[in-house]
Amino acid sequence: MGYPTVSIGVNLSRQFRAIQAARIAAGCESRDTSFAAEVAPTEAAFMANSQVPWGVNAPSGAVTKPAWKGKRSWYLVTTDDKMIPPPAQRQMAKRAGSTVVEVKGSHAVYVSQPQAVIKLIEQAAKGTG
Repeated sequence: MGYPTVSIGVNLSRQFRAIQAARIAAGCESRDTSFAAEVAPTEAAFMANSQVPWGVNAPSGAVTKPAWKGKRSWYLVTTDDKMIPPPAQRQMAKRAGSTVVEVKGSHAVYVSQPQAVIKLIEQAAKGTG
């Protein structure tokens, strides 16, 4: 099935695979700044070194009954994310009908800005937002 094409005409599945393959090939130093740009360098290095690459075929995996089709969802868009481009995040959130909150941060926002993540979880638990 793959990911949808966004208005800029980019096939997201192909883009994800190319980005992931390049980052895996680049080694941990590149992943530090891509994955956890605003995290302390030693913590970012630990995170990068302990990260297990996911398979490049993961985006084409089949889900038989996605929860977002029948349940409300919330999505935290990280606007400085270098792992999943923000336009792709927004498209996925829109497709799921998610309540969207945006925060300036990298893919590792849960480490660098845990309060933003907590706030979103609290909104979801209360069904607000």
